Amino acid sequence: MPLLENHIAVITGAGSGIGRAIALGYAREGARVVLLDMNETSAAEAAREIREAGGSAESFALDVTRRDDCVAIAKRIAEKVGPVTILVNNAGIARRNGMTGADDAVIKDWEDIIAINLTGVFNVTHAFLGSLRAIKGRIVNIGSIQSFIHLRTPSSPAYTASKHGVLGFTKALAAELGKDGVRVNAIGPGFIETPLNEKVRASNPDLIKVFIDHTPLGRAGKPEDIVGPAIFLASDLSSYVSGSIVMVDGGYRTI
Repeated sequence: MPLLENHIAVITGAGSGIGRAIALGYAREGARVVLLDMNETSAAEAAREIREAGGSAESFALDVTRRDDCVAIAKRIAEKVGPVTILVNNAGIARRNGMTGADDAVIKDWEDIIAINLTGVFNVTHAFLGSLRAIKGRIVNIGSIQSFIHLRTPSSPAYTASKHGVLGFTKALAAELGKDGVRVNAIGPGFIETPLNEKVRASNPDLIKVFIDHTPLGRAGKPEDIVGPAIFLASDLSSYVSGSIVMVDGGYRTI
């Protein structure tokens, strides 16, 4: 029996990278998936790929920073698809500018990154919370190795702060919602090759080498490397796991 049969799973940022891989993986395990992304075209393409493989998928455009839109899409999904049992908060951005650049750029980085990576997680979770509580659902938040550390390679303080916040939010929700049977966990990816870092990989191979040299497994991760942990945390295999983060970093934090 598929691990996620009879579940309806919503994944944000599902048009590409980690979110897309999770959506495809959930569909293979029997879930009906709903792909949300600012890029409506990419989400629709991923949903079509799932349907062509025999799975069930819907897609909608969503900017997670727009709270009213999150509420509206939650209502629309409830009416069109059904009660959501799994929520994956994956939508996010990354920038590698520090605090010493031009003031306007520093401020814009902070506002944009916190709005998407942290407030966006709140907005979407709050919008779907009624359904998740009613049906004892599962929430999987995508954190980072930067939920624990600030990388010595160039990285913005806003990104580190946002991912620390995601882990704190995960723990707080797990503590509050446990009585309702809702499990809340996170995944902490290391360096994963996605469209989000494609330009950096192409333009700065020395930076990538720093990551790889610090990773015991000796390679960068792929979006598919996140799928197994995401299935585990959404399925009954993890029925007594809540408030935790599963690190998927190739061992980066061990050295």
